[in-house]
Amino acid sequence: MSLANRTKLSLDGDYTVEQKEAILGYLLIAPALLLVAAVIVYPVLYNVYLSFTNVPLSPDASPTWVGLEHYRTLLSSGEFWAALKTTVIFTLFSDVLATAGGLGVAILFNRKFRGRRLVRGLMLLPYVAPLIAVAYVWQWLLDPLYGMVPYFLSNVLGIYSGNIDLLNNGKTALWTVIAFDAWRYFPFAFLMIIARLQAIPSDMYEAAKIDGAGRIARFKDITLAELKYVLATVFLLRWIWNFNKFADIWLLTKKVNTLSLYAYQTAFANYNHGQAASIAMVLFVALMLFVLMYVSWILEW
Repeated sequence: MSLANRTKLSLDGDYTVEQKEAILGYLLIAPALLLVAAVIVYPVLYNVYLSFTNVPLSPDASPTWVGLEHYRTLLSSGEFWAALKTTVIFTLFSDVLATAGGLGVAILFNRKFRGRRLVRGLMLLPYVAPLIAVAYVWQWLLDPLYGMVPYFLSNVLGIYSGNIDLLNNGKTALWTVIAFDAWRYFPFAFLMIIARLQAIPSDMYEAAKIDGAGRIARFKDITLAELKYVLATVFLLRWIWNFNKFADIWLLTKKVNTLSLYAYQTAFANYNHGQAASIAMVLFVALMLFVLMYVSWILEW
């Protein structure tokens, strides 16, 4: 009797060995599926429902169905479009700067020198330091009265005159938050990129040198080509995280109103939870569309 025929025989009841293995597989993944359904699927579906309702403040009252009213209000709201524009600008520039910074530092430290391990470890400090601590350090450094940065930019370099509060000025707050985010999260890009850099065979550079390729040609045709998918992945991850960014911005300033902060203020300052749910849905849909297009065109999945 062949092995295939033996596995099809019923053992210990009406189930074959293959059926028992399939049931065991479903039982093993069932806890993970239940967890995902409880913490992701249910909140998303409930948020979709809330976005079509007026949510009463009384827990004893039920939400009132209003259809697309919240979405029509959003599309006609100047504050919503301003928050969307701010979110895109913040996400794009902080993402590009953090990735470019990580690439530059990774290339700089991808060589042998004394104390290399220590220096590489120090590069991770902004990323591993507690957010609340670095946010207050930045607030102290940027204070218009006794901060070191305004003094250096104004009195030493003369870039501007007077005491400008960089974090609470409408013209400078967004770019200051972008600089903070790029500084805090470039170590993540650095870690990912330097791991790939060290895996590039040195033979490729030596062969390119023999063929007469210069530094720029070697960087473009070897380094960037080999880092293409790592850079694309880092950019995508940072985009997802920054598009939903809340805590970093909230701790630094109240002058940068991204969609996340707009949704929070709508829900917990204006107590319009249905409207806030619709903002969250727009945020979710916009992010999903970007991710789908990005992985199709850039990552070529």
